[in-house]
Amino acid sequence: MIPWKWAVWVLGILAATSAAVVLGRPGTSPTTLNVGVSGRDNQYVSAASDGASVALAWSASSEATGTDVFAAVSHDHGASFGAPVRVNAVERQANINGEQPPRITFRKRPDGRRQIVVLWTAKATGGTSLLSARSDDDGRTFGPTTPAPGTETAGNRGWESMAAASDGQLYAVWLDHRDTAAQAMTGHTMHQHGAATAASSADGVTRAQLSQLFVGSLDGGTLPKSVTRGVCYCCKTSVATGPDGVLYAAWRHVYEGNRRDIAFTMSRDGGRSFLDPVRVSEDDWQIDGCPENGPSLAVDGERVHVLWPTLVTENGNETLKLFLATTTDGRSFTPRSPLPTTGAAAYHPQLAVAANGDLIAAWDELSAGKRRVRIASGRPKANGTVTFKPLARSEDEFGSYPALTTSGRSVVLAWTARNGARSTIAVRRIPY
Repeated sequence: MIPWKWAVWVLGILAATSAAVVLGRPGTSPTTLNVGVSGRDNQYVSAASDGASVALAWSASSEATGTDVFAAVSHDHGASFGAPVRVNAVERQANINGEQPPRITFRKRPDGRRQIVVLWTAKATGGTSLLSARSDDDGRTFGPTTPAPGTETAGNRGWESMAAASDGQLYAVWLDHRDTAAQAMTGHTMHQHGAATAASSADGVTRAQLSQLFVGSLDGGTLPKSVTRGVCYCCKTSVATGPDGVLYAAWRHVYEGNRRDIAFTMSRDGGRSFLDPVRVSEDDWQIDGCPENGPSLAVDGERVHVLWPTLVTENGNETLKLFLATTTDGRSFTPRSPLPTTGAAAYHPQLAVAANGDLIAAWDELSAGKRRVRIASGRPKANGTVTFKPLARSEDEFGSYPALTTSGRSVVLAWTARNGARSTIAVRRIPY
């Protein structure tokens, strides 16, 4: 890998919003930018693109302010970003972590104009709900904070994902635990998050039946519905749409024997009905607890690619590795292809399709006791398999929870990085 030269940074202090954004010097390539809100921890970013525009959403928190959602937009393929703008209403604090970051997307309104939409998790009476807000002026301001249809009931929900179809329909997928509302949620959550216990695997499968995968439209066109039960309690979901309007979803499922593997389904009628879920790969990761490490989807024409982490044994040692599989019919998948991970464990994969059809993957991995963000690319073969190699001219960065999108002939990579006493959102634009 060829090391990159660092560009001169320009720090702008924006008194009106108490926000700061670090912009790269025009003409330098490539450059790492720092984007964030002054005096707060900036974490858990997501990214989306539309033409030359790239949008980021993340959480910004401090003891004085609590946790808010902010967004920033670039109109030069991620080379620079405008000032961060608060998305949520001040009275609706966010409840965000690495497996449920605020989600952001561009969508086409029915009148043809473009919107930026952000979706996030927030505390509510008796559990959590999903909230959204929209911008009609390319992220300069956001409108009212609105509950996502069907998410203001008792119980916890989140681990959401969001995608806009070519016709403007806006879909959300989330994990929903409304059936646990009558139980002691503290005990249930602690058990699901904890390490393996002496409880039988049948107990884990039974408990998982209280957790559901929900799908709905943020515009109310498709009423929220349960697609399946038996989902792993707190691994993020992934949703994507194809050019023909097909809706795809992936999540971690709890199979017989408490095996927590990735499942997949699709809908050809706007989310009104779905194919029976299928198991992407029989990895047989058996654990009585949530791995907190979900999948990522990318659509390339008729091919849908799924990237996920799972536990493997190498040289007698257990470690987390990343694998990719592809489907063209939503019923069968290619054998899993490994990614070139090198650390002790790989986490939080992201997947995108470049302008030339290559797949771009990003993740963070534990190496020498520190988290590093890594990125790789691969060209899908005729049979759907992909051989990934570290992306040319990339270099490892200390950080975690990457986000990934493509814009024109560029790949835009963002992640949570430490910047002195606070964390910040680091952004790198990679010509491709």
